[in-house]
Amino acid sequence: MNPSSLVSAPAHAGTQTATSNDPSPARRIAAFAANLRYEDVPARVQAFAKHHLLDTLGTTLAATHFDFAHRALSGANATGESGHSTVIGMAARLPLKDAALVNGILAHGLDYDDTHAEGPVHPSAAAFPCAFGLAEQLNRGGEELITAYLLGIETITRVGMAANGMMHKSGFHTTGVAGHLGCAVTAARLLNLNTDQITWAQGLAGSTASAIGEFRTEGAWSKRIHAGWAAVGGIAAASLASSGFTGPEKVYEGADGLLRSHTGAYFPETRVDTLTSELGAAWRAEEIAVKPYPICHILHACVDAALVLKRKHNLQPGDIAEVRALLHPETFARVCTRPEVRRHPATEYIAKFSVYFTLAAALVRGRCGLAELEPDALQDPAILAIADRVSYDADAESQFPRYFSGGVVIRLKDGQTFTHVEKINRGAGDRALTGDEIAAKFMENAELVMSRSRAERIRDCVLELDRHGTHDLARLLAA
Repeated sequence: MNPSSLVSAPAHAGTQTATSNDPSPARRIAAFAANLRYEDVPARVQAFAKHHLLDTLGTTLAATHFDFAHRALSGANATGESGHSTVIGMAARLPLKDAALVNGILAHGLDYDDTHAEGPVHPSAAAFPCAFGLAEQLNRGGEELITAYLLGIETITRVGMAANGMMHKSGFHTTGVAGHLGCAVTAARLLNLNTDQITWAQGLAGSTASAIGEFRTEGAWSKRIHAGWAAVGGIAAASLASSGFTGPEKVYEGADGLLRSHTGAYFPETRVDTLTSELGAAWRAEEIAVKPYPICHILHACVDAALVLKRKHNLQPGDIAEVRALLHPETFARVCTRPEVRRHPATEYIAKFSVYFTLAAALVRGRCGLAELEPDALQDPAILAIADRVSYDADAESQFPRYFSGGVVIRLKDGQTFTHVEKINRGAGDRALTGDEIAAKFMENAELVMSRSRAERIRDCVLELDRHGTHDLARLLAA
């Protein structure tokens, strides 16, 4: 069957019919989600999904090494409710929605999760906790989990593309907004809802989608809850829709719809057509990039460029007089402004969003991993000295927002100057990480908190998940 044909007709006879010959974007997405079969998904997309699930699990497991994870679990346990849903990598069981919230916090909390640049959005950190939690509760097979997850990340990606960066400009964190809609589709699929109900679920999720961006300069943890709360909102929306609780059909494009309400004055720059353009024929999810560094994705190309120059010219920190980062001007507010906060970051979370600190860490230590965000790195005099020499400038040839282009100009004390620019950030486009590279990243992350043999069992289960049930994976993930 051609997947592009799946958007044309509902899977069931619904109680609500479209009011025109041109179905709304929500209804077209719903029809696609209701009809898609796992065998309709191209083999390359199936493989893509399993590798991105693996990457998400690695970042989720690694997060349990950090304080925020245990504070999240403690908060979820505050009311004392018992449950049966797995909290990944932690010795706890919670009610379904609480487990989805905590798992989403873990998946997104290190900012090491996958990204679609044009939203920008982090699709897997929302869709996977939703799909995993509900599939575990309903005892669904691996194929069903993968299909629901794919529908979620495809929807999240398309909503982000439709927003065209304008939600970020309006003060929202697009992941938390788009995530609600994608998770509604994921949950609805696992609940076997029909086209009308999946349409309603999206409409209901539009009323709970928020995620404000006021976290960047303070290093507050609020961003970490956005993916998990999207999973909760999606489950709630689909559950209500399953009982016939209706939601608005024009949730995206309506006069008071999501795109208008969350972009304000920038609404004319949104692209509603991308919600369904080539739906089923082109998988926009394949454009989602895996991160090679646990820092803001905007900074990856700059860090790679700095490391290229350090290795090529054997640069030593004491020889460096000045470092100038090259970025698109629209990204300055996220990683460059307020240098008094970002140069010597008080927390690892601020460090992740600092062009000054990340470049300095890479040039001093020759890497930019989780270890470079530990307290000893944040207080390293050599790193902080270089951070004081970092400035930023516009990259006139940046390919942002399609890619997170970036580069550096390094001037030495003897007057030599070296420049390197990465037009396509590593992990994206034709520089996508290979399956082996993603598996290696997973192993490195997982081994932070478990034995190599256990990590290998999880890896193998995920890469063959279409042959397993969700409970097989859940047993391996429970601490």
